Amino acid sequence: MLGCGALAWLAFPQWRLRWQGLTSGRAARSSRWVWTPLILGLLLLPALMVWSLGLRGPRALDGFDDRIAPVNQQVAHLLAGEQLVPPPPLPPDVFTTAEVEIVRPMLASADRRWDQMDQAFVQRVLTVFQLMKTQYGYDMALLEGWRSPERQAILATKGSNVTMAGAWQSYHQYGLAVDCAFYKDGELVISEKDPWAMRGYELYGQLAEQAGLTWGGRWQMMDFGHIEWRKPGAKAAIQTTVNR
Repeated sequence: MLGCGALAWLAFPQWRLRWQGLTSGRAARSSRWVWTPLILGLLLLPALMVWSLGLRGPRALDGFDDRIAPVNQQVAHLLAGEQLVPPPPLPPDVFTTAEVEIVRPMLASADRRWDQMDQAFVQRVLTVFQLMKTQYGYDMALLEGWRSPERQAILATKGSNVTMAGAWQSYHQYGLAVDCAFYKDGELVISEKDPWAMRGYELYGQLAEQAGLTWGGRWQMMDFGHIEWRKPGAKAAIQTTVNR
């Protein structure tokens, strides 16, 4: 408020003339010298605040900050420990049932090879899998990992309920995203309409975020089984590929 008043004082000379008309001689000159340093101080205050914040190090808006730092000490400890080994593959026929096909079209042909993905990302995903099992009793299943741009383009034609990303617009193309569900009694449980599965997705999302990953359950078009790692530099690679 004081800053606005000071700027108005400078911008509207008629205000100053009126004030000077109310004073005279030495009193007017004295008043001017009193107000000058005050106005200068108010004008310099925002710049000084920005300068002082800059001394604390670079800052970025949350939506543009690619730095990854696990916030959960247990997750951080596991990531710093021994390398986790991917679980054995599930029987192929669990991915071809009619119930699964309704929810996830073309899942039978999805790539589920762990070695096709970024290995640092794989360790984060396996850490989430381990905690889901040991803490909550959920067995996780990898539905899809790396995805070719050709497959991404085909899935995009299936509608927004499948994906809204075209070729080279998804972290799947860079081995930095997975789609997962739950394995229970020899079957995949994917639909969030199952209360047990919905609770599992919520826990899965929490653990993924604690591991520095992004959970699709936060999106406007929610994708509960999807997690991705917005690894520093990956966003620029995606944009470069899209703009070719």
